Parts: sequence; structure tokens; C-alpha cells
Amino acid sequence: MSRPPLLLLRPAVQGFAVTLLVALAGCGLSSRDEAKAPEAAAVPELHSAPIQAQSAMLKRMAMPAPMAMHDTVAMEYRAEPREQYQNLPDNPVHSVAQTPVSTFSVDVDTGSYANVRRFLNQGQLPPEGAVRLEEMVNYFPYDYALPTDGSPFGVTTEVAATPWNPNTRLLRIGIKASERAVAELAPANLVFLVDVSGSMDRREGLPLVKSTLKLLVEQLRDQDRVSLVVYAGESRVVLKPTSGRDKAKIRNAIEQLTAGGATAGASGIELAYQMAREGFIDQGINRILLATDGDFNVGINDFDSLKQMAVDQRKSGVSLTTLGFGVDNYNEHLMEQLADAGDGNYAYIDNLREARKVLVEQLSSTLAVVARDVKLQVEFNPAHVSEYRLLGYENRALKREDFSNDKVDAGEIGAGHTVTALYEIVPKGSKGWLEPLRYAQAKAAEGNASELAMLRVRYKPAGGGSSRLIEHPIKNAQQAASADLRFAAAVAAFAQQLKGDGRYTGTMSLKDTAVLARSARADDPYGLRNEFVQLVELAQSLKH
Repeated sequence: MSRPPLLLLRPAVQGFAVTLLVALAGCGLSSRDEAKAPEAAAVPELHSAPIQAQSAMLKRMAMPAPMAMHDTVAMEYRAEPREQYQNLPDNPVHSVAQTPVSTFSVDVDTGSYANVRRFLNQGQLPPEGAVRLEEMVNYFPYDYALPTDGSPFGVTTEVAATPWNPNTRLLRIGIKASERAVAELAPANLVFLVDVSGSMDRREGLPLVKSTLKLLVEQLRDQDRVSLVVYAGESRVVLKPTSGRDKAKIRNAIEQLTAGGATAGASGIELAYQMAREGFIDQGINRILLATDGDFNVGINDFDSLKQMAVDQRKSGVSLTTLGFGVDNYNEHLMEQLADAGDGNYAYIDNLREARKVLVEQLSSTLAVVARDVKLQVEFNPAHVSEYRLLGYENRALKREDFSNDKVDAGEIGAGHTVTALYEIVPKGSKGWLEPLRYAQAKAAEGNASELAMLRVRYKPAGGGSSRLIEHPIKNAQQAASADLRFAAAVAAFAQQLKGDGRYTGTMSLKDTAVLARSARADDPYGLRNEFVQLVELAQSLKH
């Protein structure tokens, strides 16, 4: 598959942006109000007008230049990037003598990789908060064992040398969910919730959303149902629950969408859940797909309130998947956390190729859950491991006691999903990151001297019920790294290098990372690994 063309940077409309910001400052407006203030001040009745009328109202308004207000707002966004990310410190190094157990929730999101790719293709290094190591590693498929014992997923482990530190080893844990063809999925009740506000009036916004949703429409079956809800200054239903056989009707509803106005995202989500309940399919897939840049600026925009709404609604059996679009004003933090709270998954769509990957090639994984509240716990044997650190999953950490508590929420795994976790470990007797303790005593448990660690996986069946436990001993046997482990290690190194501190990767350069990834491309039917090598080389040129 050919590599997508580089995206061109939009020129900043500096003169007008400065004039607009000075005017807003004189009115005493906050930065959150900048996008909505012009139309709200000039036309107080705008937010109560029907969405179809808003664009026409905006075009009639007097402006410093003959252009629609939503065009002006979009230009101001481009001139003043204000993307929002969550900055979390890396997981710390732990001493096995003091903290032998590591616990975290699985994460199948892949949005960080596509978002990082968008920055690099625009000729920019990504901000630190945009880089989440586990989402970059999990973007790629790996050859993991499928389940054979009736459980919803198989488990694969591997230990090999760390490419950036001769004193440590990499432990790779891989989970592969049972696969399911689209034709075998339960009937689906899907609600397309589309942001049609002014900030989406750009090539990377609504036009890409419409093309993305049309790809999904082609996958619908007769037994599936689709609703379409939009929101800007207010929310409205464009299409009531409609059978998947009426593809022309669904496509026409998508095609008519136009952008303009402020962003009342919370009211749109509320209406989408209402439509989901109206079309609810018992024992089926009931899911909202939210397509937005996450720039909510009207109504409920408090982060915790929006998350709580998703948490409350998931109890009704309706999940929430977020599809991120847009540039400059993109709220990635909200998108990732909303999907987590809504028992869904998060993806960033930077081009149609990515849209096809998420909503065509991986549709079963995106829609069909095979296990809920999946938690991983690793107990290291102090006879063989002195220190460890978990690579990524910083916002998925759980307390040790959370592992057996069924009331603690965790991640979902869809059909065919793979989850990869990497630990960097210090073998007993090797030089680590921590100073040795004078009085530490570490002995292997009797009868388990050959075990490096014990992996425990706890999950709830997709249909409900109490959690179940899988235990998988990890043998203390280092081997030559497989191509999959070498490639995952290259992606992990790249993520750490993009964050810029080099604290753990030492002297390993981006050139070294590219060489390692190139040697581990193996079978690459979709060209994803080859594209990664090119992105590493692009980042290398941007750092010079």
C-alpha cells in the first residue's frame, strides 16, 4: 500500500487573528470564549435557531472582510493553535523487593500514533502529551496466539535483550482476542454523532468525517440500524433509526451536512444516547460513534461532567467510540478519556486510509466486545528480577487491590484486537537504575525457581457476570528477539525519543531506531511498518 502524501501546512492568517484577539481582549473574554464570542455577541438568537439556518445567518453578518463568520473562526483557530493534551510523567522504576506487583488496565486505543503521524507529515514534531507509547505500539498487528481453551483471548510472552540498554531485558506480553467476521456480528444499532460546528469547517474536519462515515455505511447489513445526530449551536436528529439496507438514504443524510456555529457537544451527546435508546437492539451492538475535534464551547464543557455522563450512560448498554478529526484546536485529552469512560475505543482519523483501517479492516474490533474490564497484573520473582518499569499505560495504572475488585472499571477488548505491553526489567545481579538496599533479602518461592514472573489476566465476559482469572507463568528464559518484539521495541524507543529526554534510551539515536525497525518489517501486507520507518526518518530530519 502506498504511503499517504504529506499534508501541507495551512498559512496562518496573522493579521486578522491579531485584530480579532485584540478585539476579544478588549471585551474581557476568556480564551475558551474566543471561538463562540463573535456570533454570540452579534446575534443573541443564533444558538436557539435551527442548525440549517445558522450558516445562512452567519453569512449575512457584517464582518471586517466579506466572509462567513464560521470561516473567520476557523481561520482564527489555524492562526492560534490551542490543542489540548494530558501530560503525564513516565512510569517510575520499581524495586521488586519493595513493589513486586504491577497492575494496569488494558488499552486498545491507537489514536496517538495517527495523531503523531499527522504532526510529522505536517513538518512538525508532536507535543510531548500527544505521544502515548502504548497506543503507538498497539497500532500495529502482531503474530500472537489465538485462544485455544475457550477463553476470549490467547496469551503470548517473550523475553529478549533491550536494544537501548545492555544491562536490561524486554519482557513482551501479548494478548490476542478471538476473531469474528463482520457477517457473524450481532445486529448493530449505531448512532453517528457528528460535530458540524465552525471549527470543523476545514478539509481535515467535516469533509473527512463525511467520507469516513460513507466507508462504514458500505459495511452495514440489513439487520443493522443507523441514526444520525448533529450538533453545533444546538443539536438535532438528521436521520432516525434506519435499516442498513437503505444505504442510499443514509448516504444522502450524511452528504447534506454543512458546518457552522458554536459547539454544544454535551447536548449532542445527550441526544445521541436518546437515539441509541430509541433504536436499542437487545443482545445486539449498541454504540455511538462521535466524530469531532472535541472543541466543546457551549453548554456543559466541564471535563469531569462530560466523563461522568459517559459513565452513567454506559450502564444502559450503550457504548461510546470517539473518532478524532481536525487540527490546531483538537482536544485529544477529551477524546481519549470520553471513549475510556464510555466503554469504547478512541482513534484519530488523519486520512481516508486510516478511516478504512478503523471502520472497514478492523470493524469487528471496533464494534464487537469479547471481554470487559480487562486487567493485567504481573508479579515478578525477586530471585531473577531486581527492578522493572512498565513502558506506557501511565493513565491506565491500577492499585494492586483493584485487580480483584469487580467494581473497578477497566478496558474492553474487541474481536480480533491485540494488546501489547512491554516491561524493561533488570536481571538479578545486573546494574539497574536504583541504588541497592543494604538489608534487602530476596528469595525465590519454593518450587517456582524457574519462573521469571507470573502474569494474571482478569476479565468479565462480554455478556456480563463476575470476573474470571487467567494465570500464565513466564519462564526465566531469554531468547533471540522475534521480528515482532524487535519492531515493538523500535516503536517504544521512538515514542521515548519523541518525548525528548533520552533518560532511558541512552545513546540510541533515531537512526538506530530506523535501522532496528527496518530489520523487523517482516511480512508487512498493509505497508504499516514501512510507513513507520519513513516517519522515524522524517522525525530525524526535523530534529536536525
